[in-house]
Amino acid sequence: MKKLPQIPSVWEGDRRPLSSPSQYSRTQSPRENAFLWVDYSQGIVRGMDVVASEIGPEAIVRTLMQAMEHPQSPARPARPQRIVVKDREIQFYLRGVLQDLDIAIDYAPELPLIDELFRGFADILDSQTPDLPPQYAQILREKAFAIWQAAPWEFLEEQQILSIEINKWDVGTLYASVMGMLGMEYGILFYRSEESLKQFRAAVLTNEESTEHLEEAFLKQDCLFLTFESVDETSEDEDEEDDLADLPLSEIDPTFGNIHPLEGLRSVLYDEEALVILVAIESLSRFIRDHRRQLHEDIFSSLSRRYRISLPQSEESTKSLPVTVSTMPQLATELEEMASFDLDEQEIDNADFQPLQDDLIPEDSFLSLGVVSWEMLESLRKGVSYHAAGEIKQVGDGLPVILIQTSRPKAKTVIERIEAAGGLRAICFNPGADPFDGDRYDLGLLQTQNGELFLFGEFLDADPIHVEARKKWNQRCKNTKGYCGLIIAKGLTGASRGNPQLKDMMALFEARSLPPKDLGLGTLQLMPELKF
Repeated sequence: MKKLPQIPSVWEGDRRPLSSPSQYSRTQSPRENAFLWVDYSQGIVRGMDVVASEIGPEAIVRTLMQAMEHPQSPARPARPQRIVVKDREIQFYLRGVLQDLDIAIDYAPELPLIDELFRGFADILDSQTPDLPPQYAQILREKAFAIWQAAPWEFLEEQQILSIEINKWDVGTLYASVMGMLGMEYGILFYRSEESLKQFRAAVLTNEESTEHLEEAFLKQDCLFLTFESVDETSEDEDEEDDLADLPLSEIDPTFGNIHPLEGLRSVLYDEEALVILVAIESLSRFIRDHRRQLHEDIFSSLSRRYRISLPQSEESTKSLPVTVSTMPQLATELEEMASFDLDEQEIDNADFQPLQDDLIPEDSFLSLGVVSWEMLESLRKGVSYHAAGEIKQVGDGLPVILIQTSRPKAKTVIERIEAAGGLRAICFNPGADPFDGDRYDLGLLQTQNGELFLFGEFLDADPIHVEARKKWNQRCKNTKGYCGLIIAKGLTGASRGNPQLKDMMALFEARSLPPKDLGLGTLQLMPELKF
C-alpha cells in the first residue's frame, strides 16, 4: 500500500444503514449497511460496499483498501493525506490499522459530502413502494413466523386444501394449499378461486417436462402467497443440501406477494391485500392449533370452524371480521385422482420400456459432450468397431457425440454389452429431480435396440458448462436431422486421459437423438438407497 502515490486529498468515510428511517420501525433494525468512501477534495465516490449490519469495523477497512487500490472510475489508485470519519470507534480502529501509511485519521461531527449522498439515497428509497404496507409489516411478519413454527407442511399435503371464507375487500373464499412436505419449498398459496387452483394443477401435470410451459402456468395463477426463504441467500449456493426446516428461526425470512394472470408475479402487497392475507394467516393458524390432532390422521376428514379475527388499527371502522375455515376432502380426492390418472397414463406409455439401469458405464469414466469433424468421422469408421445408423448428411461442423473414456478392459465390456443388446438405438436427455434437496438434473440415457435404458450421466440443470454443451448438442443434432454418436475409448489412466486420440478410440455407435417426450418417462425421481 505504501507504493501507492499519496495525493493531497481529504477523504470522508462512514457506515450508514441502507434504508430510510420511514422503512423500518423502532423494533426493527435495517439488515444492511453501506460503507462509503468519497474524495471530498474532488467530489467523487472512490469506493462503496454493502454488508450485513452485524459485520464489524473490519469491513470499512476492506472498502477503504478497495478505494485506494481499485477505485471507481474516474479515480486512479492512490492514498490520501487525510481521512475524516464521524465515528470515534472507526477513527481509533483505522489509526491502528493504517499507522504505517502516513495517513492522518481525524474525527468530525459532520461529513457534508457523505450526508448529501445518503440523503439522496434515502429520497430514492422513500419514493419506492415498500414490499409491505408499513402499518402492517411487523404484524404480518409475526403471523408468518407463527405459521412457520406451526409447520403445517409436516401433516398437510399440497392437495389437502383448506377453504377460508372471508367475504371482505372483494374477496369471497380463499383456497389454501400448503407447500413443504417434500422439504423443497415452504409456504402457503391462497388461491382466489377453486378454478384457478384446478387449472394450475392440470397444467403442471400436462407440462411437467416443459420449463417454458410450467413458467407460463405459474404466472397464470390467481393467488396471494406466503413463502419462506433463508435470510442468508448465499448459503443456499454454498450448501444446497441444507433443508430450510433445519435452520433456526433467526435465519428464516418470510416473503409475501401476489400472482395474477394479467400482471404476473408481484412481490409487493397493497393495503387491502395485506389485510386479506393477514386475516387468512391468523385464521389458518387458529384452525391448525384447534385441529392439529385430526389433521395428523391418515384420513383427511371434514372439519370446519368459525373465528372472529381482530383487525389492526386502520382507517376502516370494522374492528373484527368473522371467518370460517374448513377442510375440503372432496376437492383433495379430486386433485389426487387427477395426479393418479396422469400416473396411470405414464405407466401405460412406459409399458414397453424396461427399468432404467446404471451399471453399463463405469463410475470412474471420463465423459464429455462434443463433436467429431466429418474428416475424423471417416477415419473412425475405418479404424474402430463401427455400427452405422443410416445415411448421415454432412451438415454443420461434424457429428455430435458422447465420448466415454475408461480403461481398456472396461471399454471392451461396455462395447460387448451394447452389441449383445443389438446395438445402440438412441441417445436421450431426460429431466430428473431429487425430491430431497430440490436439485433438478439432465439425465443422459442410452437406449439399446432391445429397448433397455442405461444411465450414462447426471448433469445439474444449473451447471452453466453443461447448459452450453447441451445447446450445442441440440443445434448439431438439428443439423444432422437427429443423428448422433457414442464413442467408447480407452486410456483413462494414461497420458491421453481426458483427451483421447484416434488410437485410443475402440468403438463408434451411431444412433438417433431422441426427445424425452418420445421416451414418455416424465421427470425421473431419485430414490434413496436403504441399507439395513
